[in-house]
This record gives sequence, structure tokens and C-alpha cells, in this order.
Amino acid sequence: MSISDTKDETPIRFGDIIAEAQNDQSKGKNMLETPDRRKTDSIKWGVFGDDVLPLWIADMDFSSPPEVSGALKKRVEHGVFGYGLESTPLKDLLIERMGSRYHWHISRDDILFIPGVISGFNVVCQAVTQPGESILIQTPVYPPFFTVPGNAGAKSVFNEIKLNAEGRYAIDLEAFEQSIQADTRCFMLCNPHNPIGRVYTQEELRGMADICLRHRMVICADEIHCDLVYSGHTHTPIATLDPEIAANTVTLIAPSKTYNIPGLACSMLICTNPELRQKIEKSRRGLLGWVNIMGMTAAEAAYQKGGPWLEEVIKVLESNRDFLYEYLRSNIPQIRMVKPEATYLAWLDCRDLYLPLPPQKFFLERAKVALNEGAEFGEPGKGFVRLNFACSRETLTAALERMKSAIDQL
Repeated sequence: MSISDTKDETPIRFGDIIAEAQNDQSKGKNMLETPDRRKTDSIKWGVFGDDVLPLWIADMDFSSPPEVSGALKKRVEHGVFGYGLESTPLKDLLIERMGSRYHWHISRDDILFIPGVISGFNVVCQAVTQPGESILIQTPVYPPFFTVPGNAGAKSVFNEIKLNAEGRYAIDLEAFEQSIQADTRCFMLCNPHNPIGRVYTQEELRGMADICLRHRMVICADEIHCDLVYSGHTHTPIATLDPEIAANTVTLIAPSKTYNIPGLACSMLICTNPELRQKIEKSRRGLLGWVNIMGMTAAEAAYQKGGPWLEEVIKVLESNRDFLYEYLRSNIPQIRMVKPEATYLAWLDCRDLYLPLPPQKFFLERAKVALNEGAEFGEPGKGFVRLNFACSRETLTAALERMKSAIDQL
């Protein structure tokens, strides 16, 4: 049942929606809907014209789990939207989730609610660095990473993640350590990695963590895509490797990417080191206010009841990923793609097309398809674009056909 199909005079109760969603699942009905997002205040669909197919910013075109909509409706029906307490049930759900999924045992005290992961980057780095010191960033990477050092009065140092001889992005630990300077105080890890889609192995993570320990660097781990991992791969929170690494790590997660609720602004910071956590709490005073009460409501419903929806969305995303890979290989072989191991983002190497314009601009102007410009992910991203395949197969196919047509006309 689509929420929009419900008549206004018929009240929707949280329990009814959960029951119906479970019934649909048992019947094999596809729970994922892709409503028309044009003219809905959507950044993804509103920035460009109506004739453009947007496969850029990282949100999904699928409706969020019905349990989330039901919980929000119930909260709205209460009618009062005052200041809210931090949700203890949400903390307990997160504790259970980390334990069952990753064998990571955390406590309520280890969890801080923050409005967003980007806010978390900045608060952590400002807590652990002094002006003039440096922060290590691996490129190509999610563009907001690049503003963090400047906001802290720090410098950026870079380590490029390169394709190895097997055609897979891999960590070169020797190059990683050589990138560190005497004043480097923090390493910003992205795992699963946006945009290259890597899920780092325990060996890679331990190698980076041990180097950080030797150089007395705090690890700020963006693990927001940890739930969107494909078959054959397993996400390992870097803080689970051993107690010493955990004490040196701050982990940032959120239900926003997993359950498609980024507009509700509810994220979590996990830090098991009381001393480090106290520094972070001191750093955030006066900067971060209350987390959105609707965001906490949605997160609680998603973590509690969103499992069947998540299972289905991962199947659809993996199918879209494989379709995209095969389409490019068969129809536009000049565009090279390494299959992402996680996320719904594909990192496309367009350098062999020898386009007359940067690839993002070319596909926007000539194909009416909006992608992310690779250069925004750092110097190694020049000649690349990032494509978001979390959409209907019809939208994905239409966009690819437009891209092929534009290339054929060169």
C-alpha cells in the first residue's frame, strides 16, 4: 500500500502499517516503490530541469520503509513538537544491532546523537587537532571531507587509493604511511568507501590502524554505508579489531543511507574511549543542538522493523549494479567500471572517451543525465563521474541509453 493512496479520513495506525508490510512481503509483493519526486522539494530531482534524469546525489528513489512512515504519522498525530529527550530505546537498538551484526559490544554512554555525519567529521577533527596541524585524507573521496581540515584550521595531507594489477582499488600501506607528516593528528577513513565502493578487508584495516597507532593519530571512521554491502563481502567496523584500536577510533554511522531518510537528520557517533569522548563533547558545545525528534522516531522504527525492506532493497541494488556493469561492458566499453562491493554508487572512468568537455558536463548537456563530477572527489577523480543506481530499472536504462546516444553522436 502506498501512503499516498490512503484517504485522509481513514486514520493510519503504526501497527496496521507494519502488519500490512509484513503481509506484502509474505506474498512476494515488491515493497519498493519509486514515486514521482519532481516538484517535491527534492534536491536530487529539483536542481536540474524536468528533462534531466538525475543519477547524482546519494539518496535513493525508493520510498522509505512503511514502518518509518507509520511511526512518523503516529508522532505527527500527537500534535506537539517540543524539545525531545535523547531516545534511550534508539540507543538500545543500536547496541543490539552492533552486537548482532558486528560482534561489537558498546554501551549507551559510548553513543552521542548528532544531526549528521558531516557534522561529526568536523566536531571530531576540531576536538583532536590544533590549528596548523594536519589531517590525512584518502582520495578519491566524498567531497565534504576536503572542507574539514580548513574548518579546524588544519592542513590536508593526501594518500591516493589506486587500482592494483588485478584492476581492484587497494590500500598500499607503504604509501599510506609515507603520506603521514610529523604533525598529522587524525586519519579520516571512509569504509565502505565513497565513491570507489570498496569494503576494506580486516587485513587492510588493521594495517592502517596499526600505522595510526604508531603515529598517535586518531581515526575518524565514516561508516555510513555499512549496511549496504553486497554478497561476498563483509563490513568490519575498524573499532572492532582490538581494544587499543577501539580506544583510538571515533565511528560515525546513520540510518540515513540505509533506509533513505537523510532529510530527517539523525546520526550517531560511537566512541568507547571516555577521555576522547569528553574532548568531542567539549568541542561540540554551542555548535550542535538537539537531534530532530522526527529523525529519532524514524531511526527507531527503521532499526526495529526495517529488516525485510532492507533485504529487498539490497537485492534490487545489487541487480541494478550488475545490470549497469553489463550494459557498459556491452554498449559503452570505453567507460570502465569496477563493481562496487557496497554503496549504490558507481565510479565510472570516462578517460578513454576523450570527451570535448569534462564528463559530468558532457552528459548533462548532451544526454540530459546528471552525474557527479569526479574532480570534486579529489585530483585522482579527473575524468571520472559518480553514478547513483538507486533508482528504478526504467530510469537507469533510460539514462544509460541517453549516455550511449550522446557518445555515438560524437
